[in-house]
Amino acid sequence: MSQQFVIAPETIIQAYTLGIFPMAASKDAEDIQFFQPDIRGVLPIRPPHIPKRLQRLLRKQPFEIHWNQNFPAVIDGCAAPRSDTQDTWINPQIRRLYISLHMLGFAHSVEVYEEGQLVGGLYGVAIGGAFFGESMFSRVSNASKIALCHLMARLRYGNFKLLDAQFVNDHLIQFGIESIDKDDFQKQLEHAINSKASLDLDVPESIILQSLWQDNNVTS
Repeated sequence: MSQQFVIAPETIIQAYTLGIFPMAASKDAEDIQFFQPDIRGVLPIRPPHIPKRLQRLLRKQPFEIHWNQNFPAVIDGCAAPRSDTQDTWINPQIRRLYISLHMLGFAHSVEVYEEGQLVGGLYGVAIGGAFFGESMFSRVSNASKIALCHLMARLRYGNFKLLDAQFVNDHLIQFGIESIDKDDFQKQLEHAINSKASLDLDVPESIILQSLWQDNNVTS
């Protein structure tokens, strides 16, 4: 039987500061691998790009939004089988590491509730003025998109400089995702990590969104 190499949460933080992130080959993989793509997907947050349809939905506030109330449930939701695939890159070691990062104050979850039930959300890692988005999930229509909108709005409010989405995909095109090369990403990353920013989690979501509309700092 092969011996599993145990990675410390601090190693993951160091990897992020170097532009590297971890993934498992599958949910059953015994280890994890580290990646540094030549082309990186980055979402704009100053200003954020939110489709008009989602702007209208945000104003209606159809869901209850919370942060960090049930991080393990969010990562489990992200790891659950989906209609388009039955596999995931979140294996037990990834789950353990990110829950540890959450307990250390680095990993955060945006949670979307409907009638008291968790119906969607996302999680990622914040270091300085950089936020590294990891995964999202939806159990009802638009739940993960609403979570992403709230994330983008709060990052803008808190003076974050970078929202790393890792890869470009069709789902994120509507949010204005940009493709940048590795060298450009490293420059943005260094600036962001050394910037002062805060998620300001004591500020209610209603005020975050109100600031977004009043400042006109949103594109569609």
